[in-house]
Amino acid sequence: MANAKPKNPYYQGPVTDHFDGTRFFNPGGIAPLGFRAMLRWQFNGERQTWQKQVPSPFPQAKPDARVEGDGLRVTMVGHASMLVQVAGLNILTDPVWSDRVSPFSFAGLKRVTAPGIRFEDLPKIDLVLVSHNHYDHLDVATLKRLQATHGPHFVTPLGNDTIIRRAAPDAKISVMDWGDRITVSDGITIDAEPARHWSARGTGDRSMALWASFVISTPSGKIYHVGDTGFHDGINYRAAGEKHGPFRLAILPFGAYEPRWFMKGQHQNPDEAVRGMQLANAAYTAGHHFATFQLTDEAMDAPVKALEVALREHGVARERFRPLRAGEVFDVPLG
Repeated sequence: MANAKPKNPYYQGPVTDHFDGTRFFNPGGIAPLGFRAMLRWQFNGERQTWQKQVPSPFPQAKPDARVEGDGLRVTMVGHASMLVQVAGLNILTDPVWSDRVSPFSFAGLKRVTAPGIRFEDLPKIDLVLVSHNHYDHLDVATLKRLQATHGPHFVTPLGNDTIIRRAAPDAKISVMDWGDRITVSDGITIDAEPARHWSARGTGDRSMALWASFVISTPSGKIYHVGDTGFHDGINYRAAGEKHGPFRLAILPFGAYEPRWFMKGQHQNPDEAVRGMQLANAAYTAGHHFATFQLTDEAMDAPVKALEVALREHGVARERFRPLRAGEVFDVPLG
């Protein structure tokens, strides 16, 4: 039938305020623009040239086995991939060790900076957070490798478990909707909260798996991890701050934002990231989503330059918002 409703290959469930029975959506938000707008962007002639290979100013890190006590340490792998060590737990966010973020191993966006930790140098990984299914956040080759080597607990929003399960059939996976909470261990919980984004692995599955941010509550403080989001007047930051804040650390994207007419609904810029940090009541921020894969038009160094301006304009000390480069280690102060 020509008007047959498309089948969701990832998730079947009841209609909610952000799921229409087939696709997820951002209530009151901005839907991603369509194919014609994408072509307009791709042929706008404004894409800046990145070098094909850019060494990080930091050497590849060799993390300690665990961080105990009041310690909270973040080591940048690249893009949105970080090792978070807190309360004796080793957590990876949106892990990608592949050279390309693409449906193909031979084509597509290629990494310009090597991972900040060699895969072989990872400590025992306990928990893996996957925020959504875009290729720069859900890399099945890496997840399969992590399952084989570490057997971690995977946590992801609705529908993404179907993709992960194909790569790692025996994986332990917790699937979360916005507003859900799971207990990881004594004193450590994870909440899934809204983000202003979308999802797709191909041309026919747009927004059929959910996207989310995560709040990790530990005896050493709370962490707010956002993989991708549009700012949308700070609505989600304000809600997260009121419900869960204050945060010892926010992990926030601040790159991949040009052109604004195309990206604004789903990717915040540096000024919005700083405002989000303040609205969420985060003491410190680890900035990501820059200097690894060229997703958008801006120059490689543009996000950091714009961040410096935003920090000055909003009266935030530079040491409180750290744009982390591959291999960089950030020991987050307590209090």
